Amino acid sequence: MSQKQPHSLILLTGCNIEPKQELLIRAAELLHQRVGRVVAHSDIYLTEAWGFSADELFANMALELQTTLEPLEVLDLTQAIEQELGRDRAKEQEQKAASGERYCSRTMDIDLMFYDDQVIQCERLTVPHPLMQEREFALRPMAEIAPHRLHPTLGRSIGQMLEDIEKNNDKTR
Repeated sequence: MSQKQPHSLILLTGCNIEPKQELLIRAAELLHQRVGRVVAHSDIYLTEAWGFSADELFANMALELQTTLEPLEVLDLTQAIEQELGRDRAKEQEQKAASGERYCSRTMDIDLMFYDDQVIQCERLTVPHPLMQEREFALRPMAEIAPHRLHPTLGRSIGQMLEDIEKNNDKTR
């Protein structure tokens, strides 16, 4: 019986509700136990909220994993880990409706940024993450662990996309 070849994933974890660093470390442990072997992780980066205003800074960490799971299995497990770590999507929907914002504070968010070099578009999942090239908070930790990883549709590496954002930031200062 042949063994499945492992898939290479990059996940981005983030939260802005305390205890942030402990939650990110616990998420990494649970991902390692349930999703696949963590082969690299970034430092934890603190940034302002993106797309809404929040009093607390966000903490983000990128992880590279090897897994034999399929993309929707990864999604199901990451959402279960989010919930286990305190994420309440129903409460978030109420907060967003009350504030009129698209995003809100959360105890844990785990995004599947890359799954091998696959392009996946289905009702529940879009990979690569559709807004990563606009989000410095996502690119910076990913560039630490996989700067040369190419975006399969944009043809740009994570490092190049981060440089693009940094150049745009320099122009607007």
